[in-house]
Amino acid sequence: MSECVLQMKKVTKEFPGVKALSDVDFNIYKGECMALIGENGAGKSTLMKVLSGVYPKYEGEIVFRGKKVAFDTPRQANEAGIAIIHQELNMISYMKIYENIFLGREIKTKFGKLDKKAMVQKAKELMDEMEIDLDPNEEVCNLSLAKQQMVEIAKALSMNADIIVMDEPTDALPESDVKNLFRIINGLRGKDIGVVYISHKLGEVFEICDRITVLRDGQFIAENKVEELDEDALIKLMVGRTLEEQFPHVEYGESETVFEVKNLSNQYIHDVSFSAKKGEIIGVSGLVGAGRTELAKTIYGAYRAESGQIFLNGKEIKSNSPKEAISNGIYYISEDRKGDGLILDLDIKSNITISCIEKLTKNTIIQKKKELEVCGGYRDKLNIKTPSIHQKIKNLSGGNQQKVAIAKGLITDPQVLLIDEPTRGVDVGAKKEIYDLINLFKMQGKTIILISSEMPEILGMSDKVLVMHEGTIKGEVDRKDATGEVILELIFAKRG
Repeated sequence: MSECVLQMKKVTKEFPGVKALSDVDFNIYKGECMALIGENGAGKSTLMKVLSGVYPKYEGEIVFRGKKVAFDTPRQANEAGIAIIHQELNMISYMKIYENIFLGREIKTKFGKLDKKAMVQKAKELMDEMEIDLDPNEEVCNLSLAKQQMVEIAKALSMNADIIVMDEPTDALPESDVKNLFRIINGLRGKDIGVVYISHKLGEVFEICDRITVLRDGQFIAENKVEELDEDALIKLMVGRTLEEQFPHVEYGESETVFEVKNLSNQYIHDVSFSAKKGEIIGVSGLVGAGRTELAKTIYGAYRAESGQIFLNGKEIKSNSPKEAISNGIYYISEDRKGDGLILDLDIKSNITISCIEKLTKNTIIQKKKELEVCGGYRDKLNIKTPSIHQKIKNLSGGNQQKVAIAKGLITDPQVLLIDEPTRGVDVGAKKEIYDLINLFKMQGKTIILISSEMPEILGMSDKVLVMHEGTIKGEVDRKDATGEVILELIFAKRG
């Protein structure tokens, strides 16, 4: 039986008006990968912040290596051997790899000066140990997201960590980098390091993890070995019910073409043409870098088109800016909700109405009562879980942030909705709610352009799939003919 290296016992954490954790138990085992699973808002991040010293005040206890511990700061947790790799990586981009690895723990000579040679050498040894070909003198800004993640892991190893927590580590990684990450996790297990793996991608959990701990509504639900569960059983533990249909496709039944893109080109996309019907979901598939987001941003006016035409309801429209696109009946929901879609320090109300504030303004004065009514309606319609629409966005879970981003788009009443990675970082329960919202929009006769890196999402929700590669459309596949194999064949056909 595996040795339990850390135990969190009866952990309770309260914020004003909210009990985020209630008597939660959590175990981490030597040389095992423990999945920490739950819907957005289940308490996963709060539990890890308690563990890492971000939240030093809580009820309950932590036992690490057989001794009761309490960390007042993240630095104390790091020094004890607990490292967390956050979803938003904590790299300083203008510094070099070795400088990031030893930041705050610099190696010095006996004279008290920084020992660059020793740090570069140690960083190189860590990279070699992980079988990663990186120059320790390379600046982090030149690295891909996957390589930055490898540097974070190397940093954790340099601390001689017994426990490494990975929060949504594959959220924005292509498949090849996911496989490399799994190889490294297996290497960590071989060194008897306990890994905590937080992810909404259940397929990955079953592939890489040894055990699963499930939280729901701030409470401990279960701890099981992976082989004791299947995906349906795990979903039921997470959401408290069985999800009858994960991808609820509906038929609209209209055949009228309302949206056309003809020969659209710029530095990102090349001679792109397609059409969409009223009440149709067009899925856009392709590898990372295929030009999917760039296509959406060009249609939306965030990137200027050098040539080509866009037609809506038979009339050519020009969108030289997002503001013009919105006035033309087009709205884009960004894949990067925190960077492009939402203002984290503003409240829910302000984030929802900022896209159409002129509709709520009379004589240059915002009609507060109308604003509150509209936002309250969207909160209820989209089931945004929050005690108040005055809650700051940064305090919401990822799934609820995404619902606010969708509400911000829907309030403009667009005819064409461009939605980019709508369920990235979102749990299975919230995914189902977002799919239901997309279908509701569809049944209102609107057109949806759905961009996603998740093949099941594309195949499950789309009426038609556009396959992109290197900024061009490689093919168009009807729903009845669309399979993962067909799409991949189009992506890789005649490359170069």
